[in-house]
Amino acid sequence: MRISTLSGWLATGLLFVGMTISGPTLAKTYKIATVSPDGLAWMKQLRAGAKDIEALTEGRVKFKIYPGGVQGDDFTVLRKMRIGQLHGGMVASSSLTRFYPDLQIYSMPLQFRDNNEVDFVRERMDSSIQQGLRDNGLETFHLTETGFAYMLSQSPVTTLSEMQGLKVWVPDGDPIAARIIKSFGVSPIPLHLTDVLAGLQTGLIDAVAVPPLVALALQWHNHVNYITDLPLMYTYSMLALDKKAFASMSEGDQAIVHEVMDAVFMKIDADNRIDNEKAYAALLSQDIERVEPDLTGLDSWRGQADETIADLVSSDQLSQQSVDSLRKNLSEFRANEAGQ
Repeated sequence: MRISTLSGWLATGLLFVGMTISGPTLAKTYKIATVSPDGLAWMKQLRAGAKDIEALTEGRVKFKIYPGGVQGDDFTVLRKMRIGQLHGGMVASSSLTRFYPDLQIYSMPLQFRDNNEVDFVRERMDSSIQQGLRDNGLETFHLTETGFAYMLSQSPVTTLSEMQGLKVWVPDGDPIAARIIKSFGVSPIPLHLTDVLAGLQTGLIDAVAVPPLVALALQWHNHVNYITDLPLMYTYSMLALDKKAFASMSEGDQAIVHEVMDAVFMKIDADNRIDNEKAYAALLSQDIERVEPDLTGLDSWRGQADETIADLVSSDQLSQQSVDSLRKNLSEFRANEAGQ
């Protein structure tokens, strides 16, 4: 199975860093780092895109790629960006909430029911997320799906009460994820990505809520027994450059970088969906048991999710405008589907 990328709200993702050069006509080298190991399919696509950009800009814009997390995790990269040491990153969307909190609207629990709903909403809302980040100092490119997160656990979870009491991993430094998990009566255990495997092995945690692609690629599936067949939340990542660094390019070179990078990440976006479907099937083939949620209690799950969203709005961590926009689009899609 081809693995395109390891990003998601898990804080896995590509980490991009760049160097600004004094004049817009001088050559610029953008250092690109990623926590993902070299040799993955998305890396090949990225390297090809970097070569295209170098050729199309006649060497004015170059990229040097550092795989394997040598520049640190998402939050480390953002900290280095703040002090001007680094200038960008393709990171999990959850790590960018300080720039534009409403970008987490897609990741609110139990809002989407399937990929068709995701596609309908993203077509109408992606541009507003990109503009919100642009207004706050980040230039972004095509948003990249990490996929639906499912509960993978060491004991079966079919009801909300069975979920309560679990010790679920959340990315260290992501208080919103911890708050969402805790609202379901679950104990959030913040850990760095590199500590999750050991946490599962030792019993420090007994569940993770991640896309199948991530669970399989990071070998977490070897330490869980069940997957609850309910998409809990939608996760995605994005390439974001400091807007000042991006503006150091000529307008023509900016257009070239956008054209190439948007195309690269649009391809990765589509590939990830296919790879998640394959990863889900692969999990089941490796003796992970699929359990169906108790549909009679599903309204309770969704009711708790709505309470969580209302709490985030009341605490100014999410705008009512974005919530209304999401729900309006979902209602429109579902009404269209019902009328067919």
